[in-house]
Amino acid sequence: MPASPPLRRLIDLEGMAELERKALMKPAYADEASRSEFPEIDETAVKLFGLTLEQADDTPRPAGWDRIERKPIAQQVAAFEAEGWDVTDDKRRPLRMLGQFSTVLWLALRGVAGTLPFAPPVDEDKPGDWGASLAAEAARFRKR
Repeated sequence: MPASPPLRRLIDLEGMAELERKALMKPAYADEASRSEFPEIDETAVKLFGLTLEQADDTPRPAGWDRIERKPIAQQVAAFEAEGWDVTDDKRRPLRMLGQFSTVLWLALRGVAGTLPFAPPVDEDKPGDWGASLAAEAARFRKR
């Protein structure tokens, strides 16, 4: 059975870790009502997904849209994982900024609006990759 590709981590995208740190120090960053006070949130959204958070909110949803962006965060975390995205921190807690970015990420994931940030393909034969090194070690073992 082929291994599933690793989850893409939202916090690893450019600018997200910094916003997450700021939200830790100043919780208003994570509050959607305070969005206009922090222009770097929209700047990051545009840089990563190609649209502002307000544009994402105003984007018409296609027929049959399940309003996933309005579901509880725990349900969204599981749904994002099913789509190949990890939206948690290193301790598996949902990101503080997830409430700000969930709509734009859902729209981009489903191809409704915006774009997903580029991610280079995972090279399984790349030296230093532990999966490839395990396969090489297994091959050497079989030769003995």
